Amino acid sequence: MRRIALIASVLLLLLSPSAVAAEAGIAVIASGVEIDFPSQAVFTLEAESDVDIVDIRLYYQVDKMNYAEVVSEGWADFTRANKTEASWVWDMRIAGLPPGAEVTYWWMIEDAGGNKLETSPEIMRFDDERYLWRSLTSSTPGGGGLTLFWYQGGDAFAQELLDACGEGLDTLTRDIGTYPERPIKIYVYASSSDLLGAMIFPYEWTGGVAFTEFSTIVIGIGPSSLDWGKRALVHELTHLVVHQATFSPYGQLPTWLDEGLAMYSEGELESHFRSRLQTAIREDNLISVRSLCSAFSAQTEEAHLSYAQSFSLVEYLLDNYGQDKMLDLLTLFKEGATYDEALSEVYDFDIDGLDARWRATLAGSTDTATRAGLHPALIVVLAALAAVLVLWGALALKKRTWQRSSRRSTEEGKL
Repeated sequence: MRRIALIASVLLLLLSPSAVAAEAGIAVIASGVEIDFPSQAVFTLEAESDVDIVDIRLYYQVDKMNYAEVVSEGWADFTRANKTEASWVWDMRIAGLPPGAEVTYWWMIEDAGGNKLETSPEIMRFDDERYLWRSLTSSTPGGGGLTLFWYQGGDAFAQELLDACGEGLDTLTRDIGTYPERPIKIYVYASSSDLLGAMIFPYEWTGGVAFTEFSTIVIGIGPSSLDWGKRALVHELTHLVVHQATFSPYGQLPTWLDEGLAMYSEGELESHFRSRLQTAIREDNLISVRSLCSAFSAQTEEAHLSYAQSFSLVEYLLDNYGQDKMLDLLTLFKEGATYDEALSEVYDFDIDGLDARWRATLAGSTDTATRAGLHPALIVVLAALAAVLVLWGALALKKRTWQRSSRRSTEEGKL
């Protein structure tokens, strides 16, 4: 038995990476990665061999939802020599990562003698180390768990946000019939400016982003904006849940449906969105539904209108056709149906038909205006009209009084 154990130990030693490296004549002196969040990650390697090293490559896998196992390759910069230093730069402007993303990486080294060495896999976390993060974790309906990271505000602030997330997920599970399949991470930045500093090429109006493939949310919520933050988190959680439910290589959701469901899950449409929608209706300046299938404009006013219309479209479909048909629609998109095909099969009208029917309800109903209250411009007009009526009444009274005084004077003159 001892002889068998000794033979097994020798075999394991011969097959270990260090033994392979020694046999091949290639040795790794140092390996690491430096993160410059959010711009780049620089992978470095120092290696030597008995002969010149002629090839160094970095292989890596990103931990995210994929349709298939994907291994990417980076060609390192180095000088051919028997001892050399190599580096490979991941430019996040080309393919960015959210905070907390995990990447498994390893090096492949080859020398002039044909020897190769593959290093053991290591994990890189793309953390935003500019802030001292704290964390709270809770369970989710699917059992995957939800972790909230924050750096400003007390425990009560974070707990209230976490509770709102739990309630939102419970509601989504009940209404949409699905739940997150992966653990969710939420990074709460203390302000919108801090949030924008954590992103590559952000829109100036961005308040939060759901990185659906990473099951990660980044959002700017200060302790003074807690109520807004709760709504915004439910919005982004809806994106995660809906995208996981419809994750497929065959098709994608139209933007108006994706954003409309997230807006609808927040509750009643906020007044500034409602006001923007009413202005567009009154001025006949609505955006076509077909245009809303694509990415929204970067212009603030047009973006707000796009979100408001998306809410209204989802509200129209749910109020008039029910939840079951909405679930059917999501299923068809997951299966790869085109926008027109999916709508036609579920509702018997295509995108243009939806556009026409939805606009007809806006033109013939005052429901939107009733729930939102009077538009500010209408209030101004009514106030001005009231002032004119008061002034007109005063002038009329004065005129009648003057006429009576003149008549009395004339009659006294006759006497």
